[in-house]
Amino acid sequence: MLYLSEEVKGLRMRKLKFIAPLAIAALLLTSCGSSGESKSASASAECKAGALSTVTPDVLTIATGEPAYSPWVLNDKPESGEGFEAAVAYAIAKELGYKNENVKWVRTTFDGAIAPGPKTFDFNIQQYSITAERAKVVDFSSSYYKSNQSIVSFKGSKIASAKSIADIKAANPKIGAAVGTTSLDAVENVLGLKPQVFNDNAAGVAALKNGQIDGFVVDLPTAFYLSAAEIKDGIIVGQLENSSSADEGAGLLLAKDSPITSCVTNALEAIRKSGELETITNKWLTSAAGAPFLK
Repeated sequence: MLYLSEEVKGLRMRKLKFIAPLAIAALLLTSCGSSGESKSASASAECKAGALSTVTPDVLTIATGEPAYSPWVLNDKPESGEGFEAAVAYAIAKELGYKNENVKWVRTTFDGAIAPGPKTFDFNIQQYSITAERAKVVDFSSSYYKSNQSIVSFKGSKIASAKSIADIKAANPKIGAAVGTTSLDAVENVLGLKPQVFNDNAAGVAALKNGQIDGFVVDLPTAFYLSAAEIKDGIIVGQLENSSSADEGAGLLLAKDSPITSCVTNALEAIRKSGELETITNKWLTSAAGAPFLK
């Protein structure tokens, strides 16, 4: 029989005492890791088509305006996926696991969708600026776009040749903007002028066409469309730098306490992280050249 010395026995015991806690810790870490991965997988599964609590089961209902304008939606046909917001909507739908044929589009007025109460859509994409006041009655995703404001006018107007905010003020113009918009804030706080207030962009554009106002403030993408397609001899006088820390950008609008708000936000953040959102932005909103900053 082989006998071990007391020194060797002691060494073996010390090694066992050292190894045992490590083994237990490893088992605990493995257990925790499995639990974390399981929870992550479970959360991911809850944010996929079939598991989401949507207005219509197995269908993602998305709302936009009536009509919807370029470059947000081309030819007023969001189903085509053409245009910035249409493309973003379908990218989010895909991230949530919905095929195009399982996406349904509906139309709403801008103000109607912000009103408290139940919704006929799962989310609404219509350039809704995220504000604390609106968030009291509706939910928002994180921001999918943050734009500068721009002044649209026409050749020969009293502000057509303006190169600075000082030039604009010196012309003593009538500048309009739609009620309840970031554009209206820009007229008051950036230009420092008393605005001509309109119910919506369409009313403001009509006033500009009729010469009732000298300029109309809208976000930059809309300004490119209006100056090119809606207003005769239309021009963009310039854009106003968006330096407001309070401006959180435009978000997807959902019913207050919607069960899918976090899932929609996660999907949006996923396409941002992958670079898809940037690709879509570059494709549809790349006409920034030709609109100088007014300072």
